[in-house]
Amino acid sequence: MKDLKLREEICRVCHLLYERGYVVSNDGNVSARTERGTVLITPSGVGKGRIEPDMLVETDLEGHILAGGRHPSSEGKMHWMLYRERGDVGAVVHAHPPVSTAFAICRKPLARPYLAEMVIGVGEVPVAPFAMLSTDEVPESVRPFVHDHVAVLLANHGALTWGKDLLTAFDRMEVVEQTAKVCYYVERLGGGVELTPEQVETLKDKSGYYAKMAQKLGKDVEQ
Repeated sequence: MKDLKLREEICRVCHLLYERGYVVSNDGNVSARTERGTVLITPSGVGKGRIEPDMLVETDLEGHILAGGRHPSSEGKMHWMLYRERGDVGAVVHAHPPVSTAFAICRKPLARPYLAEMVIGVGEVPVAPFAMLSTDEVPESVRPFVHDHVAVLLANHGALTWGKDLLTAFDRMEVVEQTAKVCYYVERLGGGVELTPEQVETLKDKSGYYAKMAQKLGKDVEQ
């Protein structure tokens, strides 16, 4: 089976989404770009907690099926659009994390710089206009945000994140949901103190440093 390691990683992310409570039943969809430039995407109608590598569907960037015995996710159109628009995107994750989805229903973006982790990890998370599920409206609602953001809330729908690889996209989904939780509590407490513009810029400048620190050392360090 082609791309077995990538298939297994997609399934791992799906299982994590299910275990975290970010999806239930057949919710959500996950995809990744292969080395050949094609896309592996979760099938329609299969719960993410029980997804298996051989269930994934391979498509081109227009959504035409290249391999697989199932239909690709009905929300694949927003995945394929992202890959066409952003050559640097290697993975896309869509889920329905409860608090983030509540913000999406209320049409409230995650825009206040309360958390350093939010500033560094995802930045502002806007809300895309409501789009009827499984139609061309969905990718078109997201398109205006794909070049200046790494995450978006989908009005009355859920959240969408993307990144260079699967774990980056998944980690961003976690940061979005954690930020939504914190913002919810802050609002209940009467409002919080935002980071200053200067602090925000300093944090953004440090993003490269944190990315470097996350890399493996060139060789093992003797203890």
